[in-house]
Amino acid sequence: MFSYIVKRLLWTIPTLFGVTLLVFSMVHLTPGDPAAAILGDKANKQSIADLRAQMGLDKPLYEQYFIYIKNLSHGDFGKSANSNEEVMSEFKDRFPATVELSMVAMFFAVFLGIGAGIISAVKRYSIFDYGSMFGALAGVSMPVFWLGLVLIYFFSVKLGWLPVSGRLGYEFDIDHITGFYLIDSLLAKDYEAFWDALKHLILPAIALGTIPMAIIARMTRSSMIEVMKEEYIKTARAKGCSRFQVIFIHALRNAMMPVVTIIGLMLGSLFAGAILTETTFSWPGIGKWLVNAVYQRDFPVIQSTTLIIAIIFIIVNFIVDLLYAFINPKIRLG
Repeated sequence: MFSYIVKRLLWTIPTLFGVTLLVFSMVHLTPGDPAAAILGDKANKQSIADLRAQMGLDKPLYEQYFIYIKNLSHGDFGKSANSNEEVMSEFKDRFPATVELSMVAMFFAVFLGIGAGIISAVKRYSIFDYGSMFGALAGVSMPVFWLGLVLIYFFSVKLGWLPVSGRLGYEFDIDHITGFYLIDSLLAKDYEAFWDALKHLILPAIALGTIPMAIIARMTRSSMIEVMKEEYIKTARAKGCSRFQVIFIHALRNAMMPVVTIIGLMLGSLFAGAILTETTFSWPGIGKWLVNAVYQRDFPVIQSTTLIIAIIFIIVNFIVDLLYAFINPKIRLG
C-alpha cells in the first residue's frame, strides 16, 4: 500500500507540469491584450507598452513560462493584474463559498442519487423505476445555467420563497471565522442567520447537484442490478438473511465500487460546474471570480486558479483510490 501511495504521488508531478503548460499556452493564445483591457480603449500605445513591460508580457513566451514556473516553485502565485492583490489571498477569501456550495450540492446529489438508484434496482421495471430514470435522463440533459434560471423564475420571482442571489441577507452580520456561513452562523448561535444562509444555498445547490445526482442514480441502479445477480446474493438469501441485510450489507457494499469512482469524479467536476452556477446566482465564489478574470484578461488569476483546481481534482481522485481499499479488501492484496 505504501509503495502504491508513493507511486501515485510521483505521478502527480508530470500531471501538474502538463496542466501548467496547457493552461499557460491556452491563456496566451486567446485573442486580446491584457494591458489594453486593463487600461481601457482610451489608453495610448506608450501606456500600453509600459504596462506590458511591467507585467512581463513583452518577453518571449518560453521566458514568461519559466518565470511562472520559478515563481510557483517558491509558492508565489502572482498578483492580480486588475486588483494588484495576491492571487492566493483573493482565492482564500472566495474558496469557502465555492466549497460550501459544492458540499451541499454533493450531499443533495449523493443522498437522492444513491437512494433513487437502490429503489429503482430493487423495484426494477416499476413505475418508480421508470419515473426516476426518466428524471435522471432529464437531469443529465438540462444545462446548469438553464435550470438555474428556471429555478429562479419559479421559486424566487413567482413564489418568492427563496432568495435570488448572494450568500446571506444584508440584515445579518456574522463573524467570518471559517468562511463557511452555515458553520459561522451556528458558532455565533444566530439561528436566523443560519436559516437565511441555508435558503440562499438551496437553489444554487439544486442547480449544481442535479447532473451529478442523475449520473449517480443511473450508476447505482446499474451496479446494484449486476450485483444482485451474483451467487453470493443467492447464498445470503438461502441462509435466511433478511431483505435489508441482502440489499444494504451484501449487495450495496459491492455495488458501491463504481459509484464511489463517479462520486469522486463528480466532486472534482463540481468546481467546473460551479462557474456557471455562481455566475447565474451571483454567488461570490472562485467560479464567478474566474469568469471575471477571463473577461478582463487577468492572466495570473486564470493560470493560478486553474492550477489550484487541478490540484484539488488530483487530490480528490487520490482519496477515492484509497477508499477502494476500505470498500473492497481484495484491492489491498493487489
